[in-house]
Amino acid sequence: MLTDGELGTKSDARQVLSADAYIFDIDGTLLVTRDLVHWNGLHQAMLEAYGVDTTIEGLSYHGKTDIGILRMAMERCGISGASFEARLPTALATICREVEANAGGLRPEVCSGILELLTKLRRHEKLLGVASGNLEVVGWHKISAAGLREFFSLGCFGDKCERRADIFGHALFQARERLGEHATVCFIGDTPDDIRAARQVNAEIISVSTGVHRSEDLALLRPDSCYHSCSELVALFPQKY
Repeated sequence: MLTDGELGTKSDARQVLSADAYIFDIDGTLLVTRDLVHWNGLHQAMLEAYGVDTTIEGLSYHGKTDIGILRMAMERCGISGASFEARLPTALATICREVEANAGGLRPEVCSGILELLTKLRRHEKLLGVASGNLEVVGWHKISAAGLREFFSLGCFGDKCERRADIFGHALFQARERLGEHATVCFIGDTPDDIRAARQVNAEIISVSTGVHRSEDLALLRPDSCYHSCSELVALFPQKY
């Protein structure tokens, strides 16, 4: 396993960039959203579905799925088990409705190096996808607002999966359905949960610290490689690449 700063040679670049498919997390990896469209959608869902006027403030939600975030927020308010599950479909539909209605207010900032990396990977005919805990409507709206939709032909989301490992597993399956059972798939993410999920499905994982987690902390979990941003990955490409 390689850690931050150990990937500086062209041979290392070939190793890191040799996968057949690259599957990206969204929030903190592809982009960062500082608007409140998704946040407000979660708030409205908790209000309408569970009758609780609360937010996700104070929760450790980075790397979690939308369902997992809702569960944490409602458990904090004393709603769990069957009561939570019974109203979950209404909550998820409310999030989708609210984000759909307010998508014009999304203002995502594309993370450093992402556009260049996606362009280079597409030029070399890599399969590109996303695997995110966002609901599908939410995730694609964010990606579209960031101007990145054209790059991705595969997407796996958190509509039916609370565990990130299940989302990664679906993405791995879909990639190999398209490319063959022996295709190599590499995930790129910004949280410890991304590393753990990739390990659970026996896939490669590149970590970037463009979210809230420090590169040093991510490296401790032993991803296949770890960088401050995707700009460092772009720099690994030979000039002619």
